[in-house]
Amino acid sequence: MISVLIVGDGNVANHLYNAFTKIGDLKVTKINSRRLENIPTADITILAVSDDAIAEVSKNIQNNFVVHTSGACNMNELKNKKQKGVFYMLQTISKNKSINFSVVPFCLEADNDNDYLLLEKLANLLGNRIYKIDSNQRKKLHVAAVFVNNFTNYMYTIGNEICDKNNIPFEILYPLIEETSNKIKSLSPNEAQTGPAVRHDEQTIKNHLNLLDKNQQEIYKLLTKSIQNGA
Repeated sequence: MISVLIVGDGNVANHLYNAFTKIGDLKVTKINSRRLENIPTADITILAVSDDAIAEVSKNIQNNFVVHTSGACNMNELKNKKQKGVFYMLQTISKNKSINFSVVPFCLEADNDNDYLLLEKLANLLGNRIYKIDSNQRKKLHVAAVFVNNFTNYMYTIGNEICDKNNIPFEILYPLIEETSNKIKSLSPNEAQTGPAVRHDEQTIKNHLNLLDKNQQEIYKLLTKSIQNGA
């Protein structure tokens, strides 16, 4: 049986804890990162804290194997004195949205092969999409994830604002959003690109710009130029 200690009280910590408590071959404990006076021992200590807190929290932990869950931080940002690793889940995690961990990619890294195998065993208790990703690769992967997730979600926000302003139900765009997402599973994103920018429909582009506020216009122009330069 693997023993796991989760340090943190945010979305990642709580979703992981809830998932781990449903697994029989696992002993899991969770504590707040502000209460480190009496830290339970564990085979794996998972720091699910903010990126800026990783160094400060980890230096106060004496357990043998400590990992963080950040996509943006190097493994060596952990300041514990013993073994280090990374248990990064490549998924957007929100407080009130359940997570199907069976489809979540787990990006793992460790100081040595034995610790990596332990992390792999832990990840396999939740899912089977396991990737060995080092700190340099993970930083690049995290940037890519910001583009395909955070920035894309902000595009949804703008679309939603335009719909609300004009009394159009945002749900009318759901099938388009789903088709765009599904299409890149069979085509490369570049092959799947459509729209007035790639077609160089200049009059349509001008008409669109006239409908947008200043901030939206700047984003529209930048994206249009980027699409045309890459086409």
